Amino acid sequence: MKILSSSQIKECDSATIEKGISSISLMENAAKKCANWIVDNFKLNQSFSIFCGNGNNGGDGFAIARMLYEKGFDIEVFINKENMKFSRDAEVNFKKIKAISGITIKDYSEFDNRDNSVIIDALFGYGLNRELSYDFKNLIEKLNQIPVPRISIDIPTGLFADKVIDEDSIVFKADFTLTFQFYKRSFLHPETGKFCGKIIVLNIDLDKDFINEIETDYFVIDENLIKEIYKPRGDFCHKGTFGKSILVGGSYGKMGAILMSSLSALKTGSGLTFTIAPECGNVILQSQIPEAMFIDSGENFIDKIEIQDKAVYGIGPGLGKKIETQKALLEFLENYKNPVVLDADALNILAENQKLNLIPKNSVITPHPLEFERLFGKSANSFERLELAKQKAEELQIFIILKDHHTAIVTPQKKVYYNITGNSGMAKGGSGDVLTGILTSLISQRYDIEQACIFGVWLHGKAGDFAAAAYSKEAMLPTDFINKIGSVYQYLNT
Repeated sequence: MKILSSSQIKECDSATIEKGISSISLMENAAKKCANWIVDNFKLNQSFSIFCGNGNNGGDGFAIARMLYEKGFDIEVFINKENMKFSRDAEVNFKKIKAISGITIKDYSEFDNRDNSVIIDALFGYGLNRELSYDFKNLIEKLNQIPVPRISIDIPTGLFADKVIDEDSIVFKADFTLTFQFYKRSFLHPETGKFCGKIIVLNIDLDKDFINEIETDYFVIDENLIKEIYKPRGDFCHKGTFGKSILVGGSYGKMGAILMSSLSALKTGSGLTFTIAPECGNVILQSQIPEAMFIDSGENFIDKIEIQDKAVYGIGPGLGKKIETQKALLEFLENYKNPVVLDADALNILAENQKLNLIPKNSVITPHPLEFERLFGKSANSFERLELAKQKAEELQIFIILKDHHTAIVTPQKKVYYNITGNSGMAKGGSGDVLTGILTSLISQRYDIEQACIFGVWLHGKAGDFAAAAYSKEAMLPTDFINKIGSVYQYLNT
């Protein structure tokens, strides 16, 4: 799914109107989709307080108020009575609700929420481009303090569609955001996404030709894209068809990391899987994952990384940073020119030695925010970090997977794919090790590297969602979502 900027969304609205749909009809359609979702998710005896601005977002709110009233809900609408100069389409819908005696229209200052009604925010839409005024800040702070469900229409008031906000910004805290046709980038970054609650994308039938033709560097990974990428197994295949994965890592006391990487590579479908680890992990690895072949390197830490032909390497989980291990990794990268997957201590070693130039082209690195900072320097926020990642991905010709609540895949062509699977239950040690194994396995199975990154991150998150459903976010373990990888494949094959 494409992510369009606020200016591109305006162009898309205009292109839709040029095809013969009037702007008021487009507003009506958007409001109807919102009203239908609300009807499906709230009880009929629920009352609603709808806060409307003067622009088209307010017009959506007026139309939603009318439609919910017609469905039998109790509705109050709140406006700024000192400034009732509405946009043209908002004016049309305001006149319609003004003619309905059962809908009460009040000033913002008259809100007291004595009936615990659901609050709907239709104050500003995606077009907000300035800081809120003092009066609106006070209103939003008041609404945020009331313990009732809160819904934003299109985007929570106070957020910008495409950029970060100041740390002390006042933003409406939504439980649900009903947005139109596209995700906004601000939904997908931690500083801003925390205000959005659950994102509901409503298709309002904007012009498909325009959407197909418009260029963007930002995308959300959806299931349509995954189904285009996923390659079901053919019947006439053998283990060589599905590649050779070599997972490199582990050190004394950290053998679980490379065990989970090796196991996830197998579960993802690797035809042949090898684990290079120190001898102290032999019994652990061979007893826990007999399907993976063991190659010893050193006694308690790795001191050599053997190069094999026609294999894909995933290096880093539990690796440690012993001097001998650092030397082994750097020597390997000096002599190995095919793409590799690098994570954890492999990244830390490269950062400490300032040897980023050794990363082979088209390789994949998977840093969390602190690892990214060690590699490339500090960023003020996640938006700046993403811009820096785009610059470095192009400069080094590598794929950077920025791990976060919504992990972002950055390509050498500076495209960004945001992932929306996964959950906070995956915020446990070992989760990244699982991802390393998944990515290594998919690349070894001859998935295009960009597609392997997209599919791998989605698969990792989806397995985590299945594990959370089975065990809870609190109790689930990385090994649980390794074991749910098979369930995800079954899901894709239904």
